[in-house]
Amino acid sequence: MSSLPDSFLLIDKPANWTSFDVVSVVRKRARAEQGIKNIRVGHAGTLDPFATGLLIVGVGREATKRLDEFKALPKTYVATIRLGETSDTDDGTGQISNFQFPISNQFSIPDESMIKKTLKNFTGEQTQIPPMYSAKKIDGQRLYKLARAGQTVERQPQKINIYEIKFLDYAWPDLKIEVTCSAGTYIRTLARDIGESLGTGAYCVALRRTKIGEYKVEEASEPVMFDKKTKI
Repeated sequence: MSSLPDSFLLIDKPANWTSFDVVSVVRKRARAEQGIKNIRVGHAGTLDPFATGLLIVGVGREATKRLDEFKALPKTYVATIRLGETSDTDDGTGQISNFQFPISNQFSIPDESMIKKTLKNFTGEQTQIPPMYSAKKIDGQRLYKLARAGQTVERQPQKINIYEIKFLDYAWPDLKIEVTCSAGTYIRTLARDIGESLGTGAYCVALRRTKIGEYKVEEASEPVMFDKKTKI
């Protein structure tokens, strides 16, 4: 792995922290160590609060200017997908419902060969509609804020590329996969689409980002230098 300048940090984001929580903690530490009140801190690539894993954080004006270089890099995730249920947020934080199987069709649990065949159909260049529960902005407003207010707005399909999907494990109802994809790919949406293709419904129950480009989560540190409650 290429070494990063000291102005960049590899952080292993814990579950139930927002990406901004991590930025706030790093800013608190940077202020204490450097004595700069208005120091700039930012991150490259938002992770959902329920997700864990690699977050690249830039500290200082020059570092934050370069964050787009990391945002554009391919990313690798390990995801656990729960079949047979759906979520209005496509993850475990939403309203979970049993999938409504067609009465006219006899349902059978998909076997491993069917799973692997289906996964192959999701590799390559494609389009994906960003979920309403996401940090993406439309007309200056975060989609998740609109969704929480009960609003749904039209979202344009975005071009993405899923370079590889590796089958890791499967024991009904949970499927575990590793996905390497382009920036802008929503793994929650991929999980939902896989469930629709299998005819079972699905949502993402666990998600961990393991790589951003050549940078690996094994090289990252946990943000333990301050408690999350101290963020400012």
